[in-house]
Amino acid sequence: MGKNTMMKRSVRIHAESTGNDAFLNLIPLLVGNVGLIFTKGDLKEIKEEVAKYKVGAPACVGLVAPVDVIVPPGNTGLDPTQTSFFQVLNIPTKINRGTVEIITTVELIKKGDKVGPSEAALLIKTWNKAFLYGLLVISVYDNGSVFNLVEKYAVGVTMMTTLSLAISYPTLAAAPHMIVSSYKNVLCVSLETEYTYPQAQQVKEYLKTEDTKKEEEAEFEEDDAMFGLFDD
Repeated sequence: MGKNTMMKRSVRIHAESTGNDAFLNLIPLLVGNVGLIFTKGDLKEIKEEVAKYKVGAPACVGLVAPVDVIVPPGNTGLDPTQTSFFQVLNIPTKINRGTVEIITTVELIKKGDKVGPSEAALLIKTWNKAFLYGLLVISVYDNGSVFNLVEKYAVGVTMMTTLSLAISYPTLAAAPHMIVSSYKNVLCVSLETEYTYPQAQQVKEYLKTEDTKKEEEAEFEEDDAMFGLFDD
């Protein structure tokens, strides 16, 4: 880990000294908060080992919560002058031995919600490191080639979905496409026959309305053509 400019410079120097320009493929990846791990071991084991290490951090204002934040009941260690702060957040409290105590469990922030100023301030006051942060493997470099893990995964899912649809074998990835295709077939049968069901009936009524509009437009155009014969 280090400054991106220094890491890029180190990569360039190594490429020049070894005459191996393949290392230059690493430079476009050194953007943002990233680092390099050098290994000759099994990549799966390295990834699992890296994922073990996470550190807690307080929630920052404007950050989207990756998990639900639950404040458990108990003594906060804050003095009674802080009770108004808890009241703003609708957190029930009581004074116990000269400190503020939270009475019940409170769901402070829901997953996907943005952290507000009051919520962030409360977590800081109570020393609550709500979110865990760790390293995430985003790319793999090997012999001059860079492999994007997300892209590789997406390609694999696409190939599996295509194969599943071709042989009509249901899989988790292909199931939504199969359901939509089956629904379209059922809908087509309903539109061509008198058999109907609530969803198909809505489509039939819509198509009937569209056909009526087209007929009215056609009649209007014919009338215009007839009147045009008597113009100058």
